[in-house]
Amino acid sequence: MKNTLNYAPKILIANRGEIAIRIARTARLMGYSTVAVYSDADEQSEHLEFCDEAYPLGGIESRDSYLVIDKILKIARTSGANGIHPGYGFLSERPEFARAVEEAGLKFIGPTAESMEVMGDKIKARETVDRLKVPRVPGSPGAVTSVSEAKSVAKEIGYPVLLKAAAGGGGKGMRLVQSDSEISSQYDGAKREALAAFNDDAIYVEKFILSPHHIEVQVFGDGKGGAWHLGERECSVQRRHQKILEESPSPLMERHTAERERLFKESLKIVEKIKYRGAGTLEYVADEQGNFYFLEMNTRLQVEHPVTEWVTGVDLVRWQIELAYGAWKKPKNNPVVRGASVEARIYAEDPESFLPAPGPFESVIWPMGPGVRVDSAYHRAGEVARFYDPMIAKMSVYGATREEAIARLSLALSETAIVPTQGSSLRTNVRFLRRLLANNRVMSGDTPTSLIADAPDLTADVSAPGSIVPQGFAVQVIVGDPSRDATTLGSNPKTQRRMYTWGGPHGTSREGA
Repeated sequence: MKNTLNYAPKILIANRGEIAIRIARTARLMGYSTVAVYSDADEQSEHLEFCDEAYPLGGIESRDSYLVIDKILKIARTSGANGIHPGYGFLSERPEFARAVEEAGLKFIGPTAESMEVMGDKIKARETVDRLKVPRVPGSPGAVTSVSEAKSVAKEIGYPVLLKAAAGGGGKGMRLVQSDSEISSQYDGAKREALAAFNDDAIYVEKFILSPHHIEVQVFGDGKGGAWHLGERECSVQRRHQKILEESPSPLMERHTAERERLFKESLKIVEKIKYRGAGTLEYVADEQGNFYFLEMNTRLQVEHPVTEWVTGVDLVRWQIELAYGAWKKPKNNPVVRGASVEARIYAEDPESFLPAPGPFESVIWPMGPGVRVDSAYHRAGEVARFYDPMIAKMSVYGATREEAIARLSLALSETAIVPTQGSSLRTNVRFLRRLLANNRVMSGDTPTSLIADAPDLTADVSAPGSIVPQGFAVQVIVGDPSRDATTLGSNPKTQRRMYTWGGPHGTSREGA
């Protein structure tokens, strides 16, 4: 697809891993050049191979590499990039970064710094939606500055409540408390965690909705007051306050269509009022009756954007790039949602405790077939580094119905093999995800955010001993030498073939190198 502009766009992707690859693919499809950046820990990262150029940031920890604005801008000048896409995480919601990019004469492929300042800070966002009379969860009007103030707010709105970091998300700096005594014991810990994660220890208090569902609306604005929505997603299946399954449309809101239309109306009202530019997500908590309350706005592309792309047919990254370069054509109507999509996040983590378990692996096999998409930066031997988020891949599928999508995702996970190197500490949650999809409540669409915590059997004995890939449903078999033990596969002679056999519902198998 040819570039239609009268100059050569060149985009620096200020991120790493799967999201860097995902952005690069769309940019190159549009005929745009791409520039990768990488830390010392990412010298062998596969995202470098998907870009036209790659430049080192130095450092290993993100604070010494991907979070250093001056380093990124210097590489942009050196490479001749005229636009920067931040992906998600890292600098994607830092208004100082968006402002610095535009002051340097470059295009920031994201919202304005002003939008981030208004909606990126949870307290300011709450003030904004209050003025617009959008329903929101009862809570403190701003940050609470002491334990006594937090207790006073909690007494007014009633327990249970959440202590939440004002500057971030992902469960960091969040505590569920049931009493005054728990506030006393959790307040300082929440502030410390918020400071470590976001360099801001501001905490606010929010009412905890019983049996809550996490619902979000994908929106897009033209920066001039025009607003569109691309349907909703349900991201209620979570562990440690972090999403692990996402889907569109929401099973809950499918049962409450009138409330869903009101949800879209209120979301567009916000986008129009703040003249939001680009892709963003408005997040809500909803009860079993579909009543919804505003939580926050993520002023960036979401990790789970593939499910929206599946059901609408829209390439959200393309829309972002076209808008930034003045080539976006406004749709006449909101994109129509068709069918269903479900996404699972595959992590390097202990499937019983959900704590990170990174390490090296000798090979990986991803599923293929109609309606299956795998976003990953791991396609061969490699290592999940301990310095960054331990997500290995996002696996999303499409189906004509939700039932078909769940069945397809379960099959795709059964055809997944991530083989640790001998002695590696790597573990994954693949087996857990398959068990989760087979859970009756997930299959029926009854998925409050407490689902995993309420079902300890989901994590019981999830890592069966004795399997070369204990975290998946893959078993390796040596072809031509049945006497050899599976654990010796790492030293298998090149003259032998390796076959992977899965215990999936169709008994599929595939030969490996």
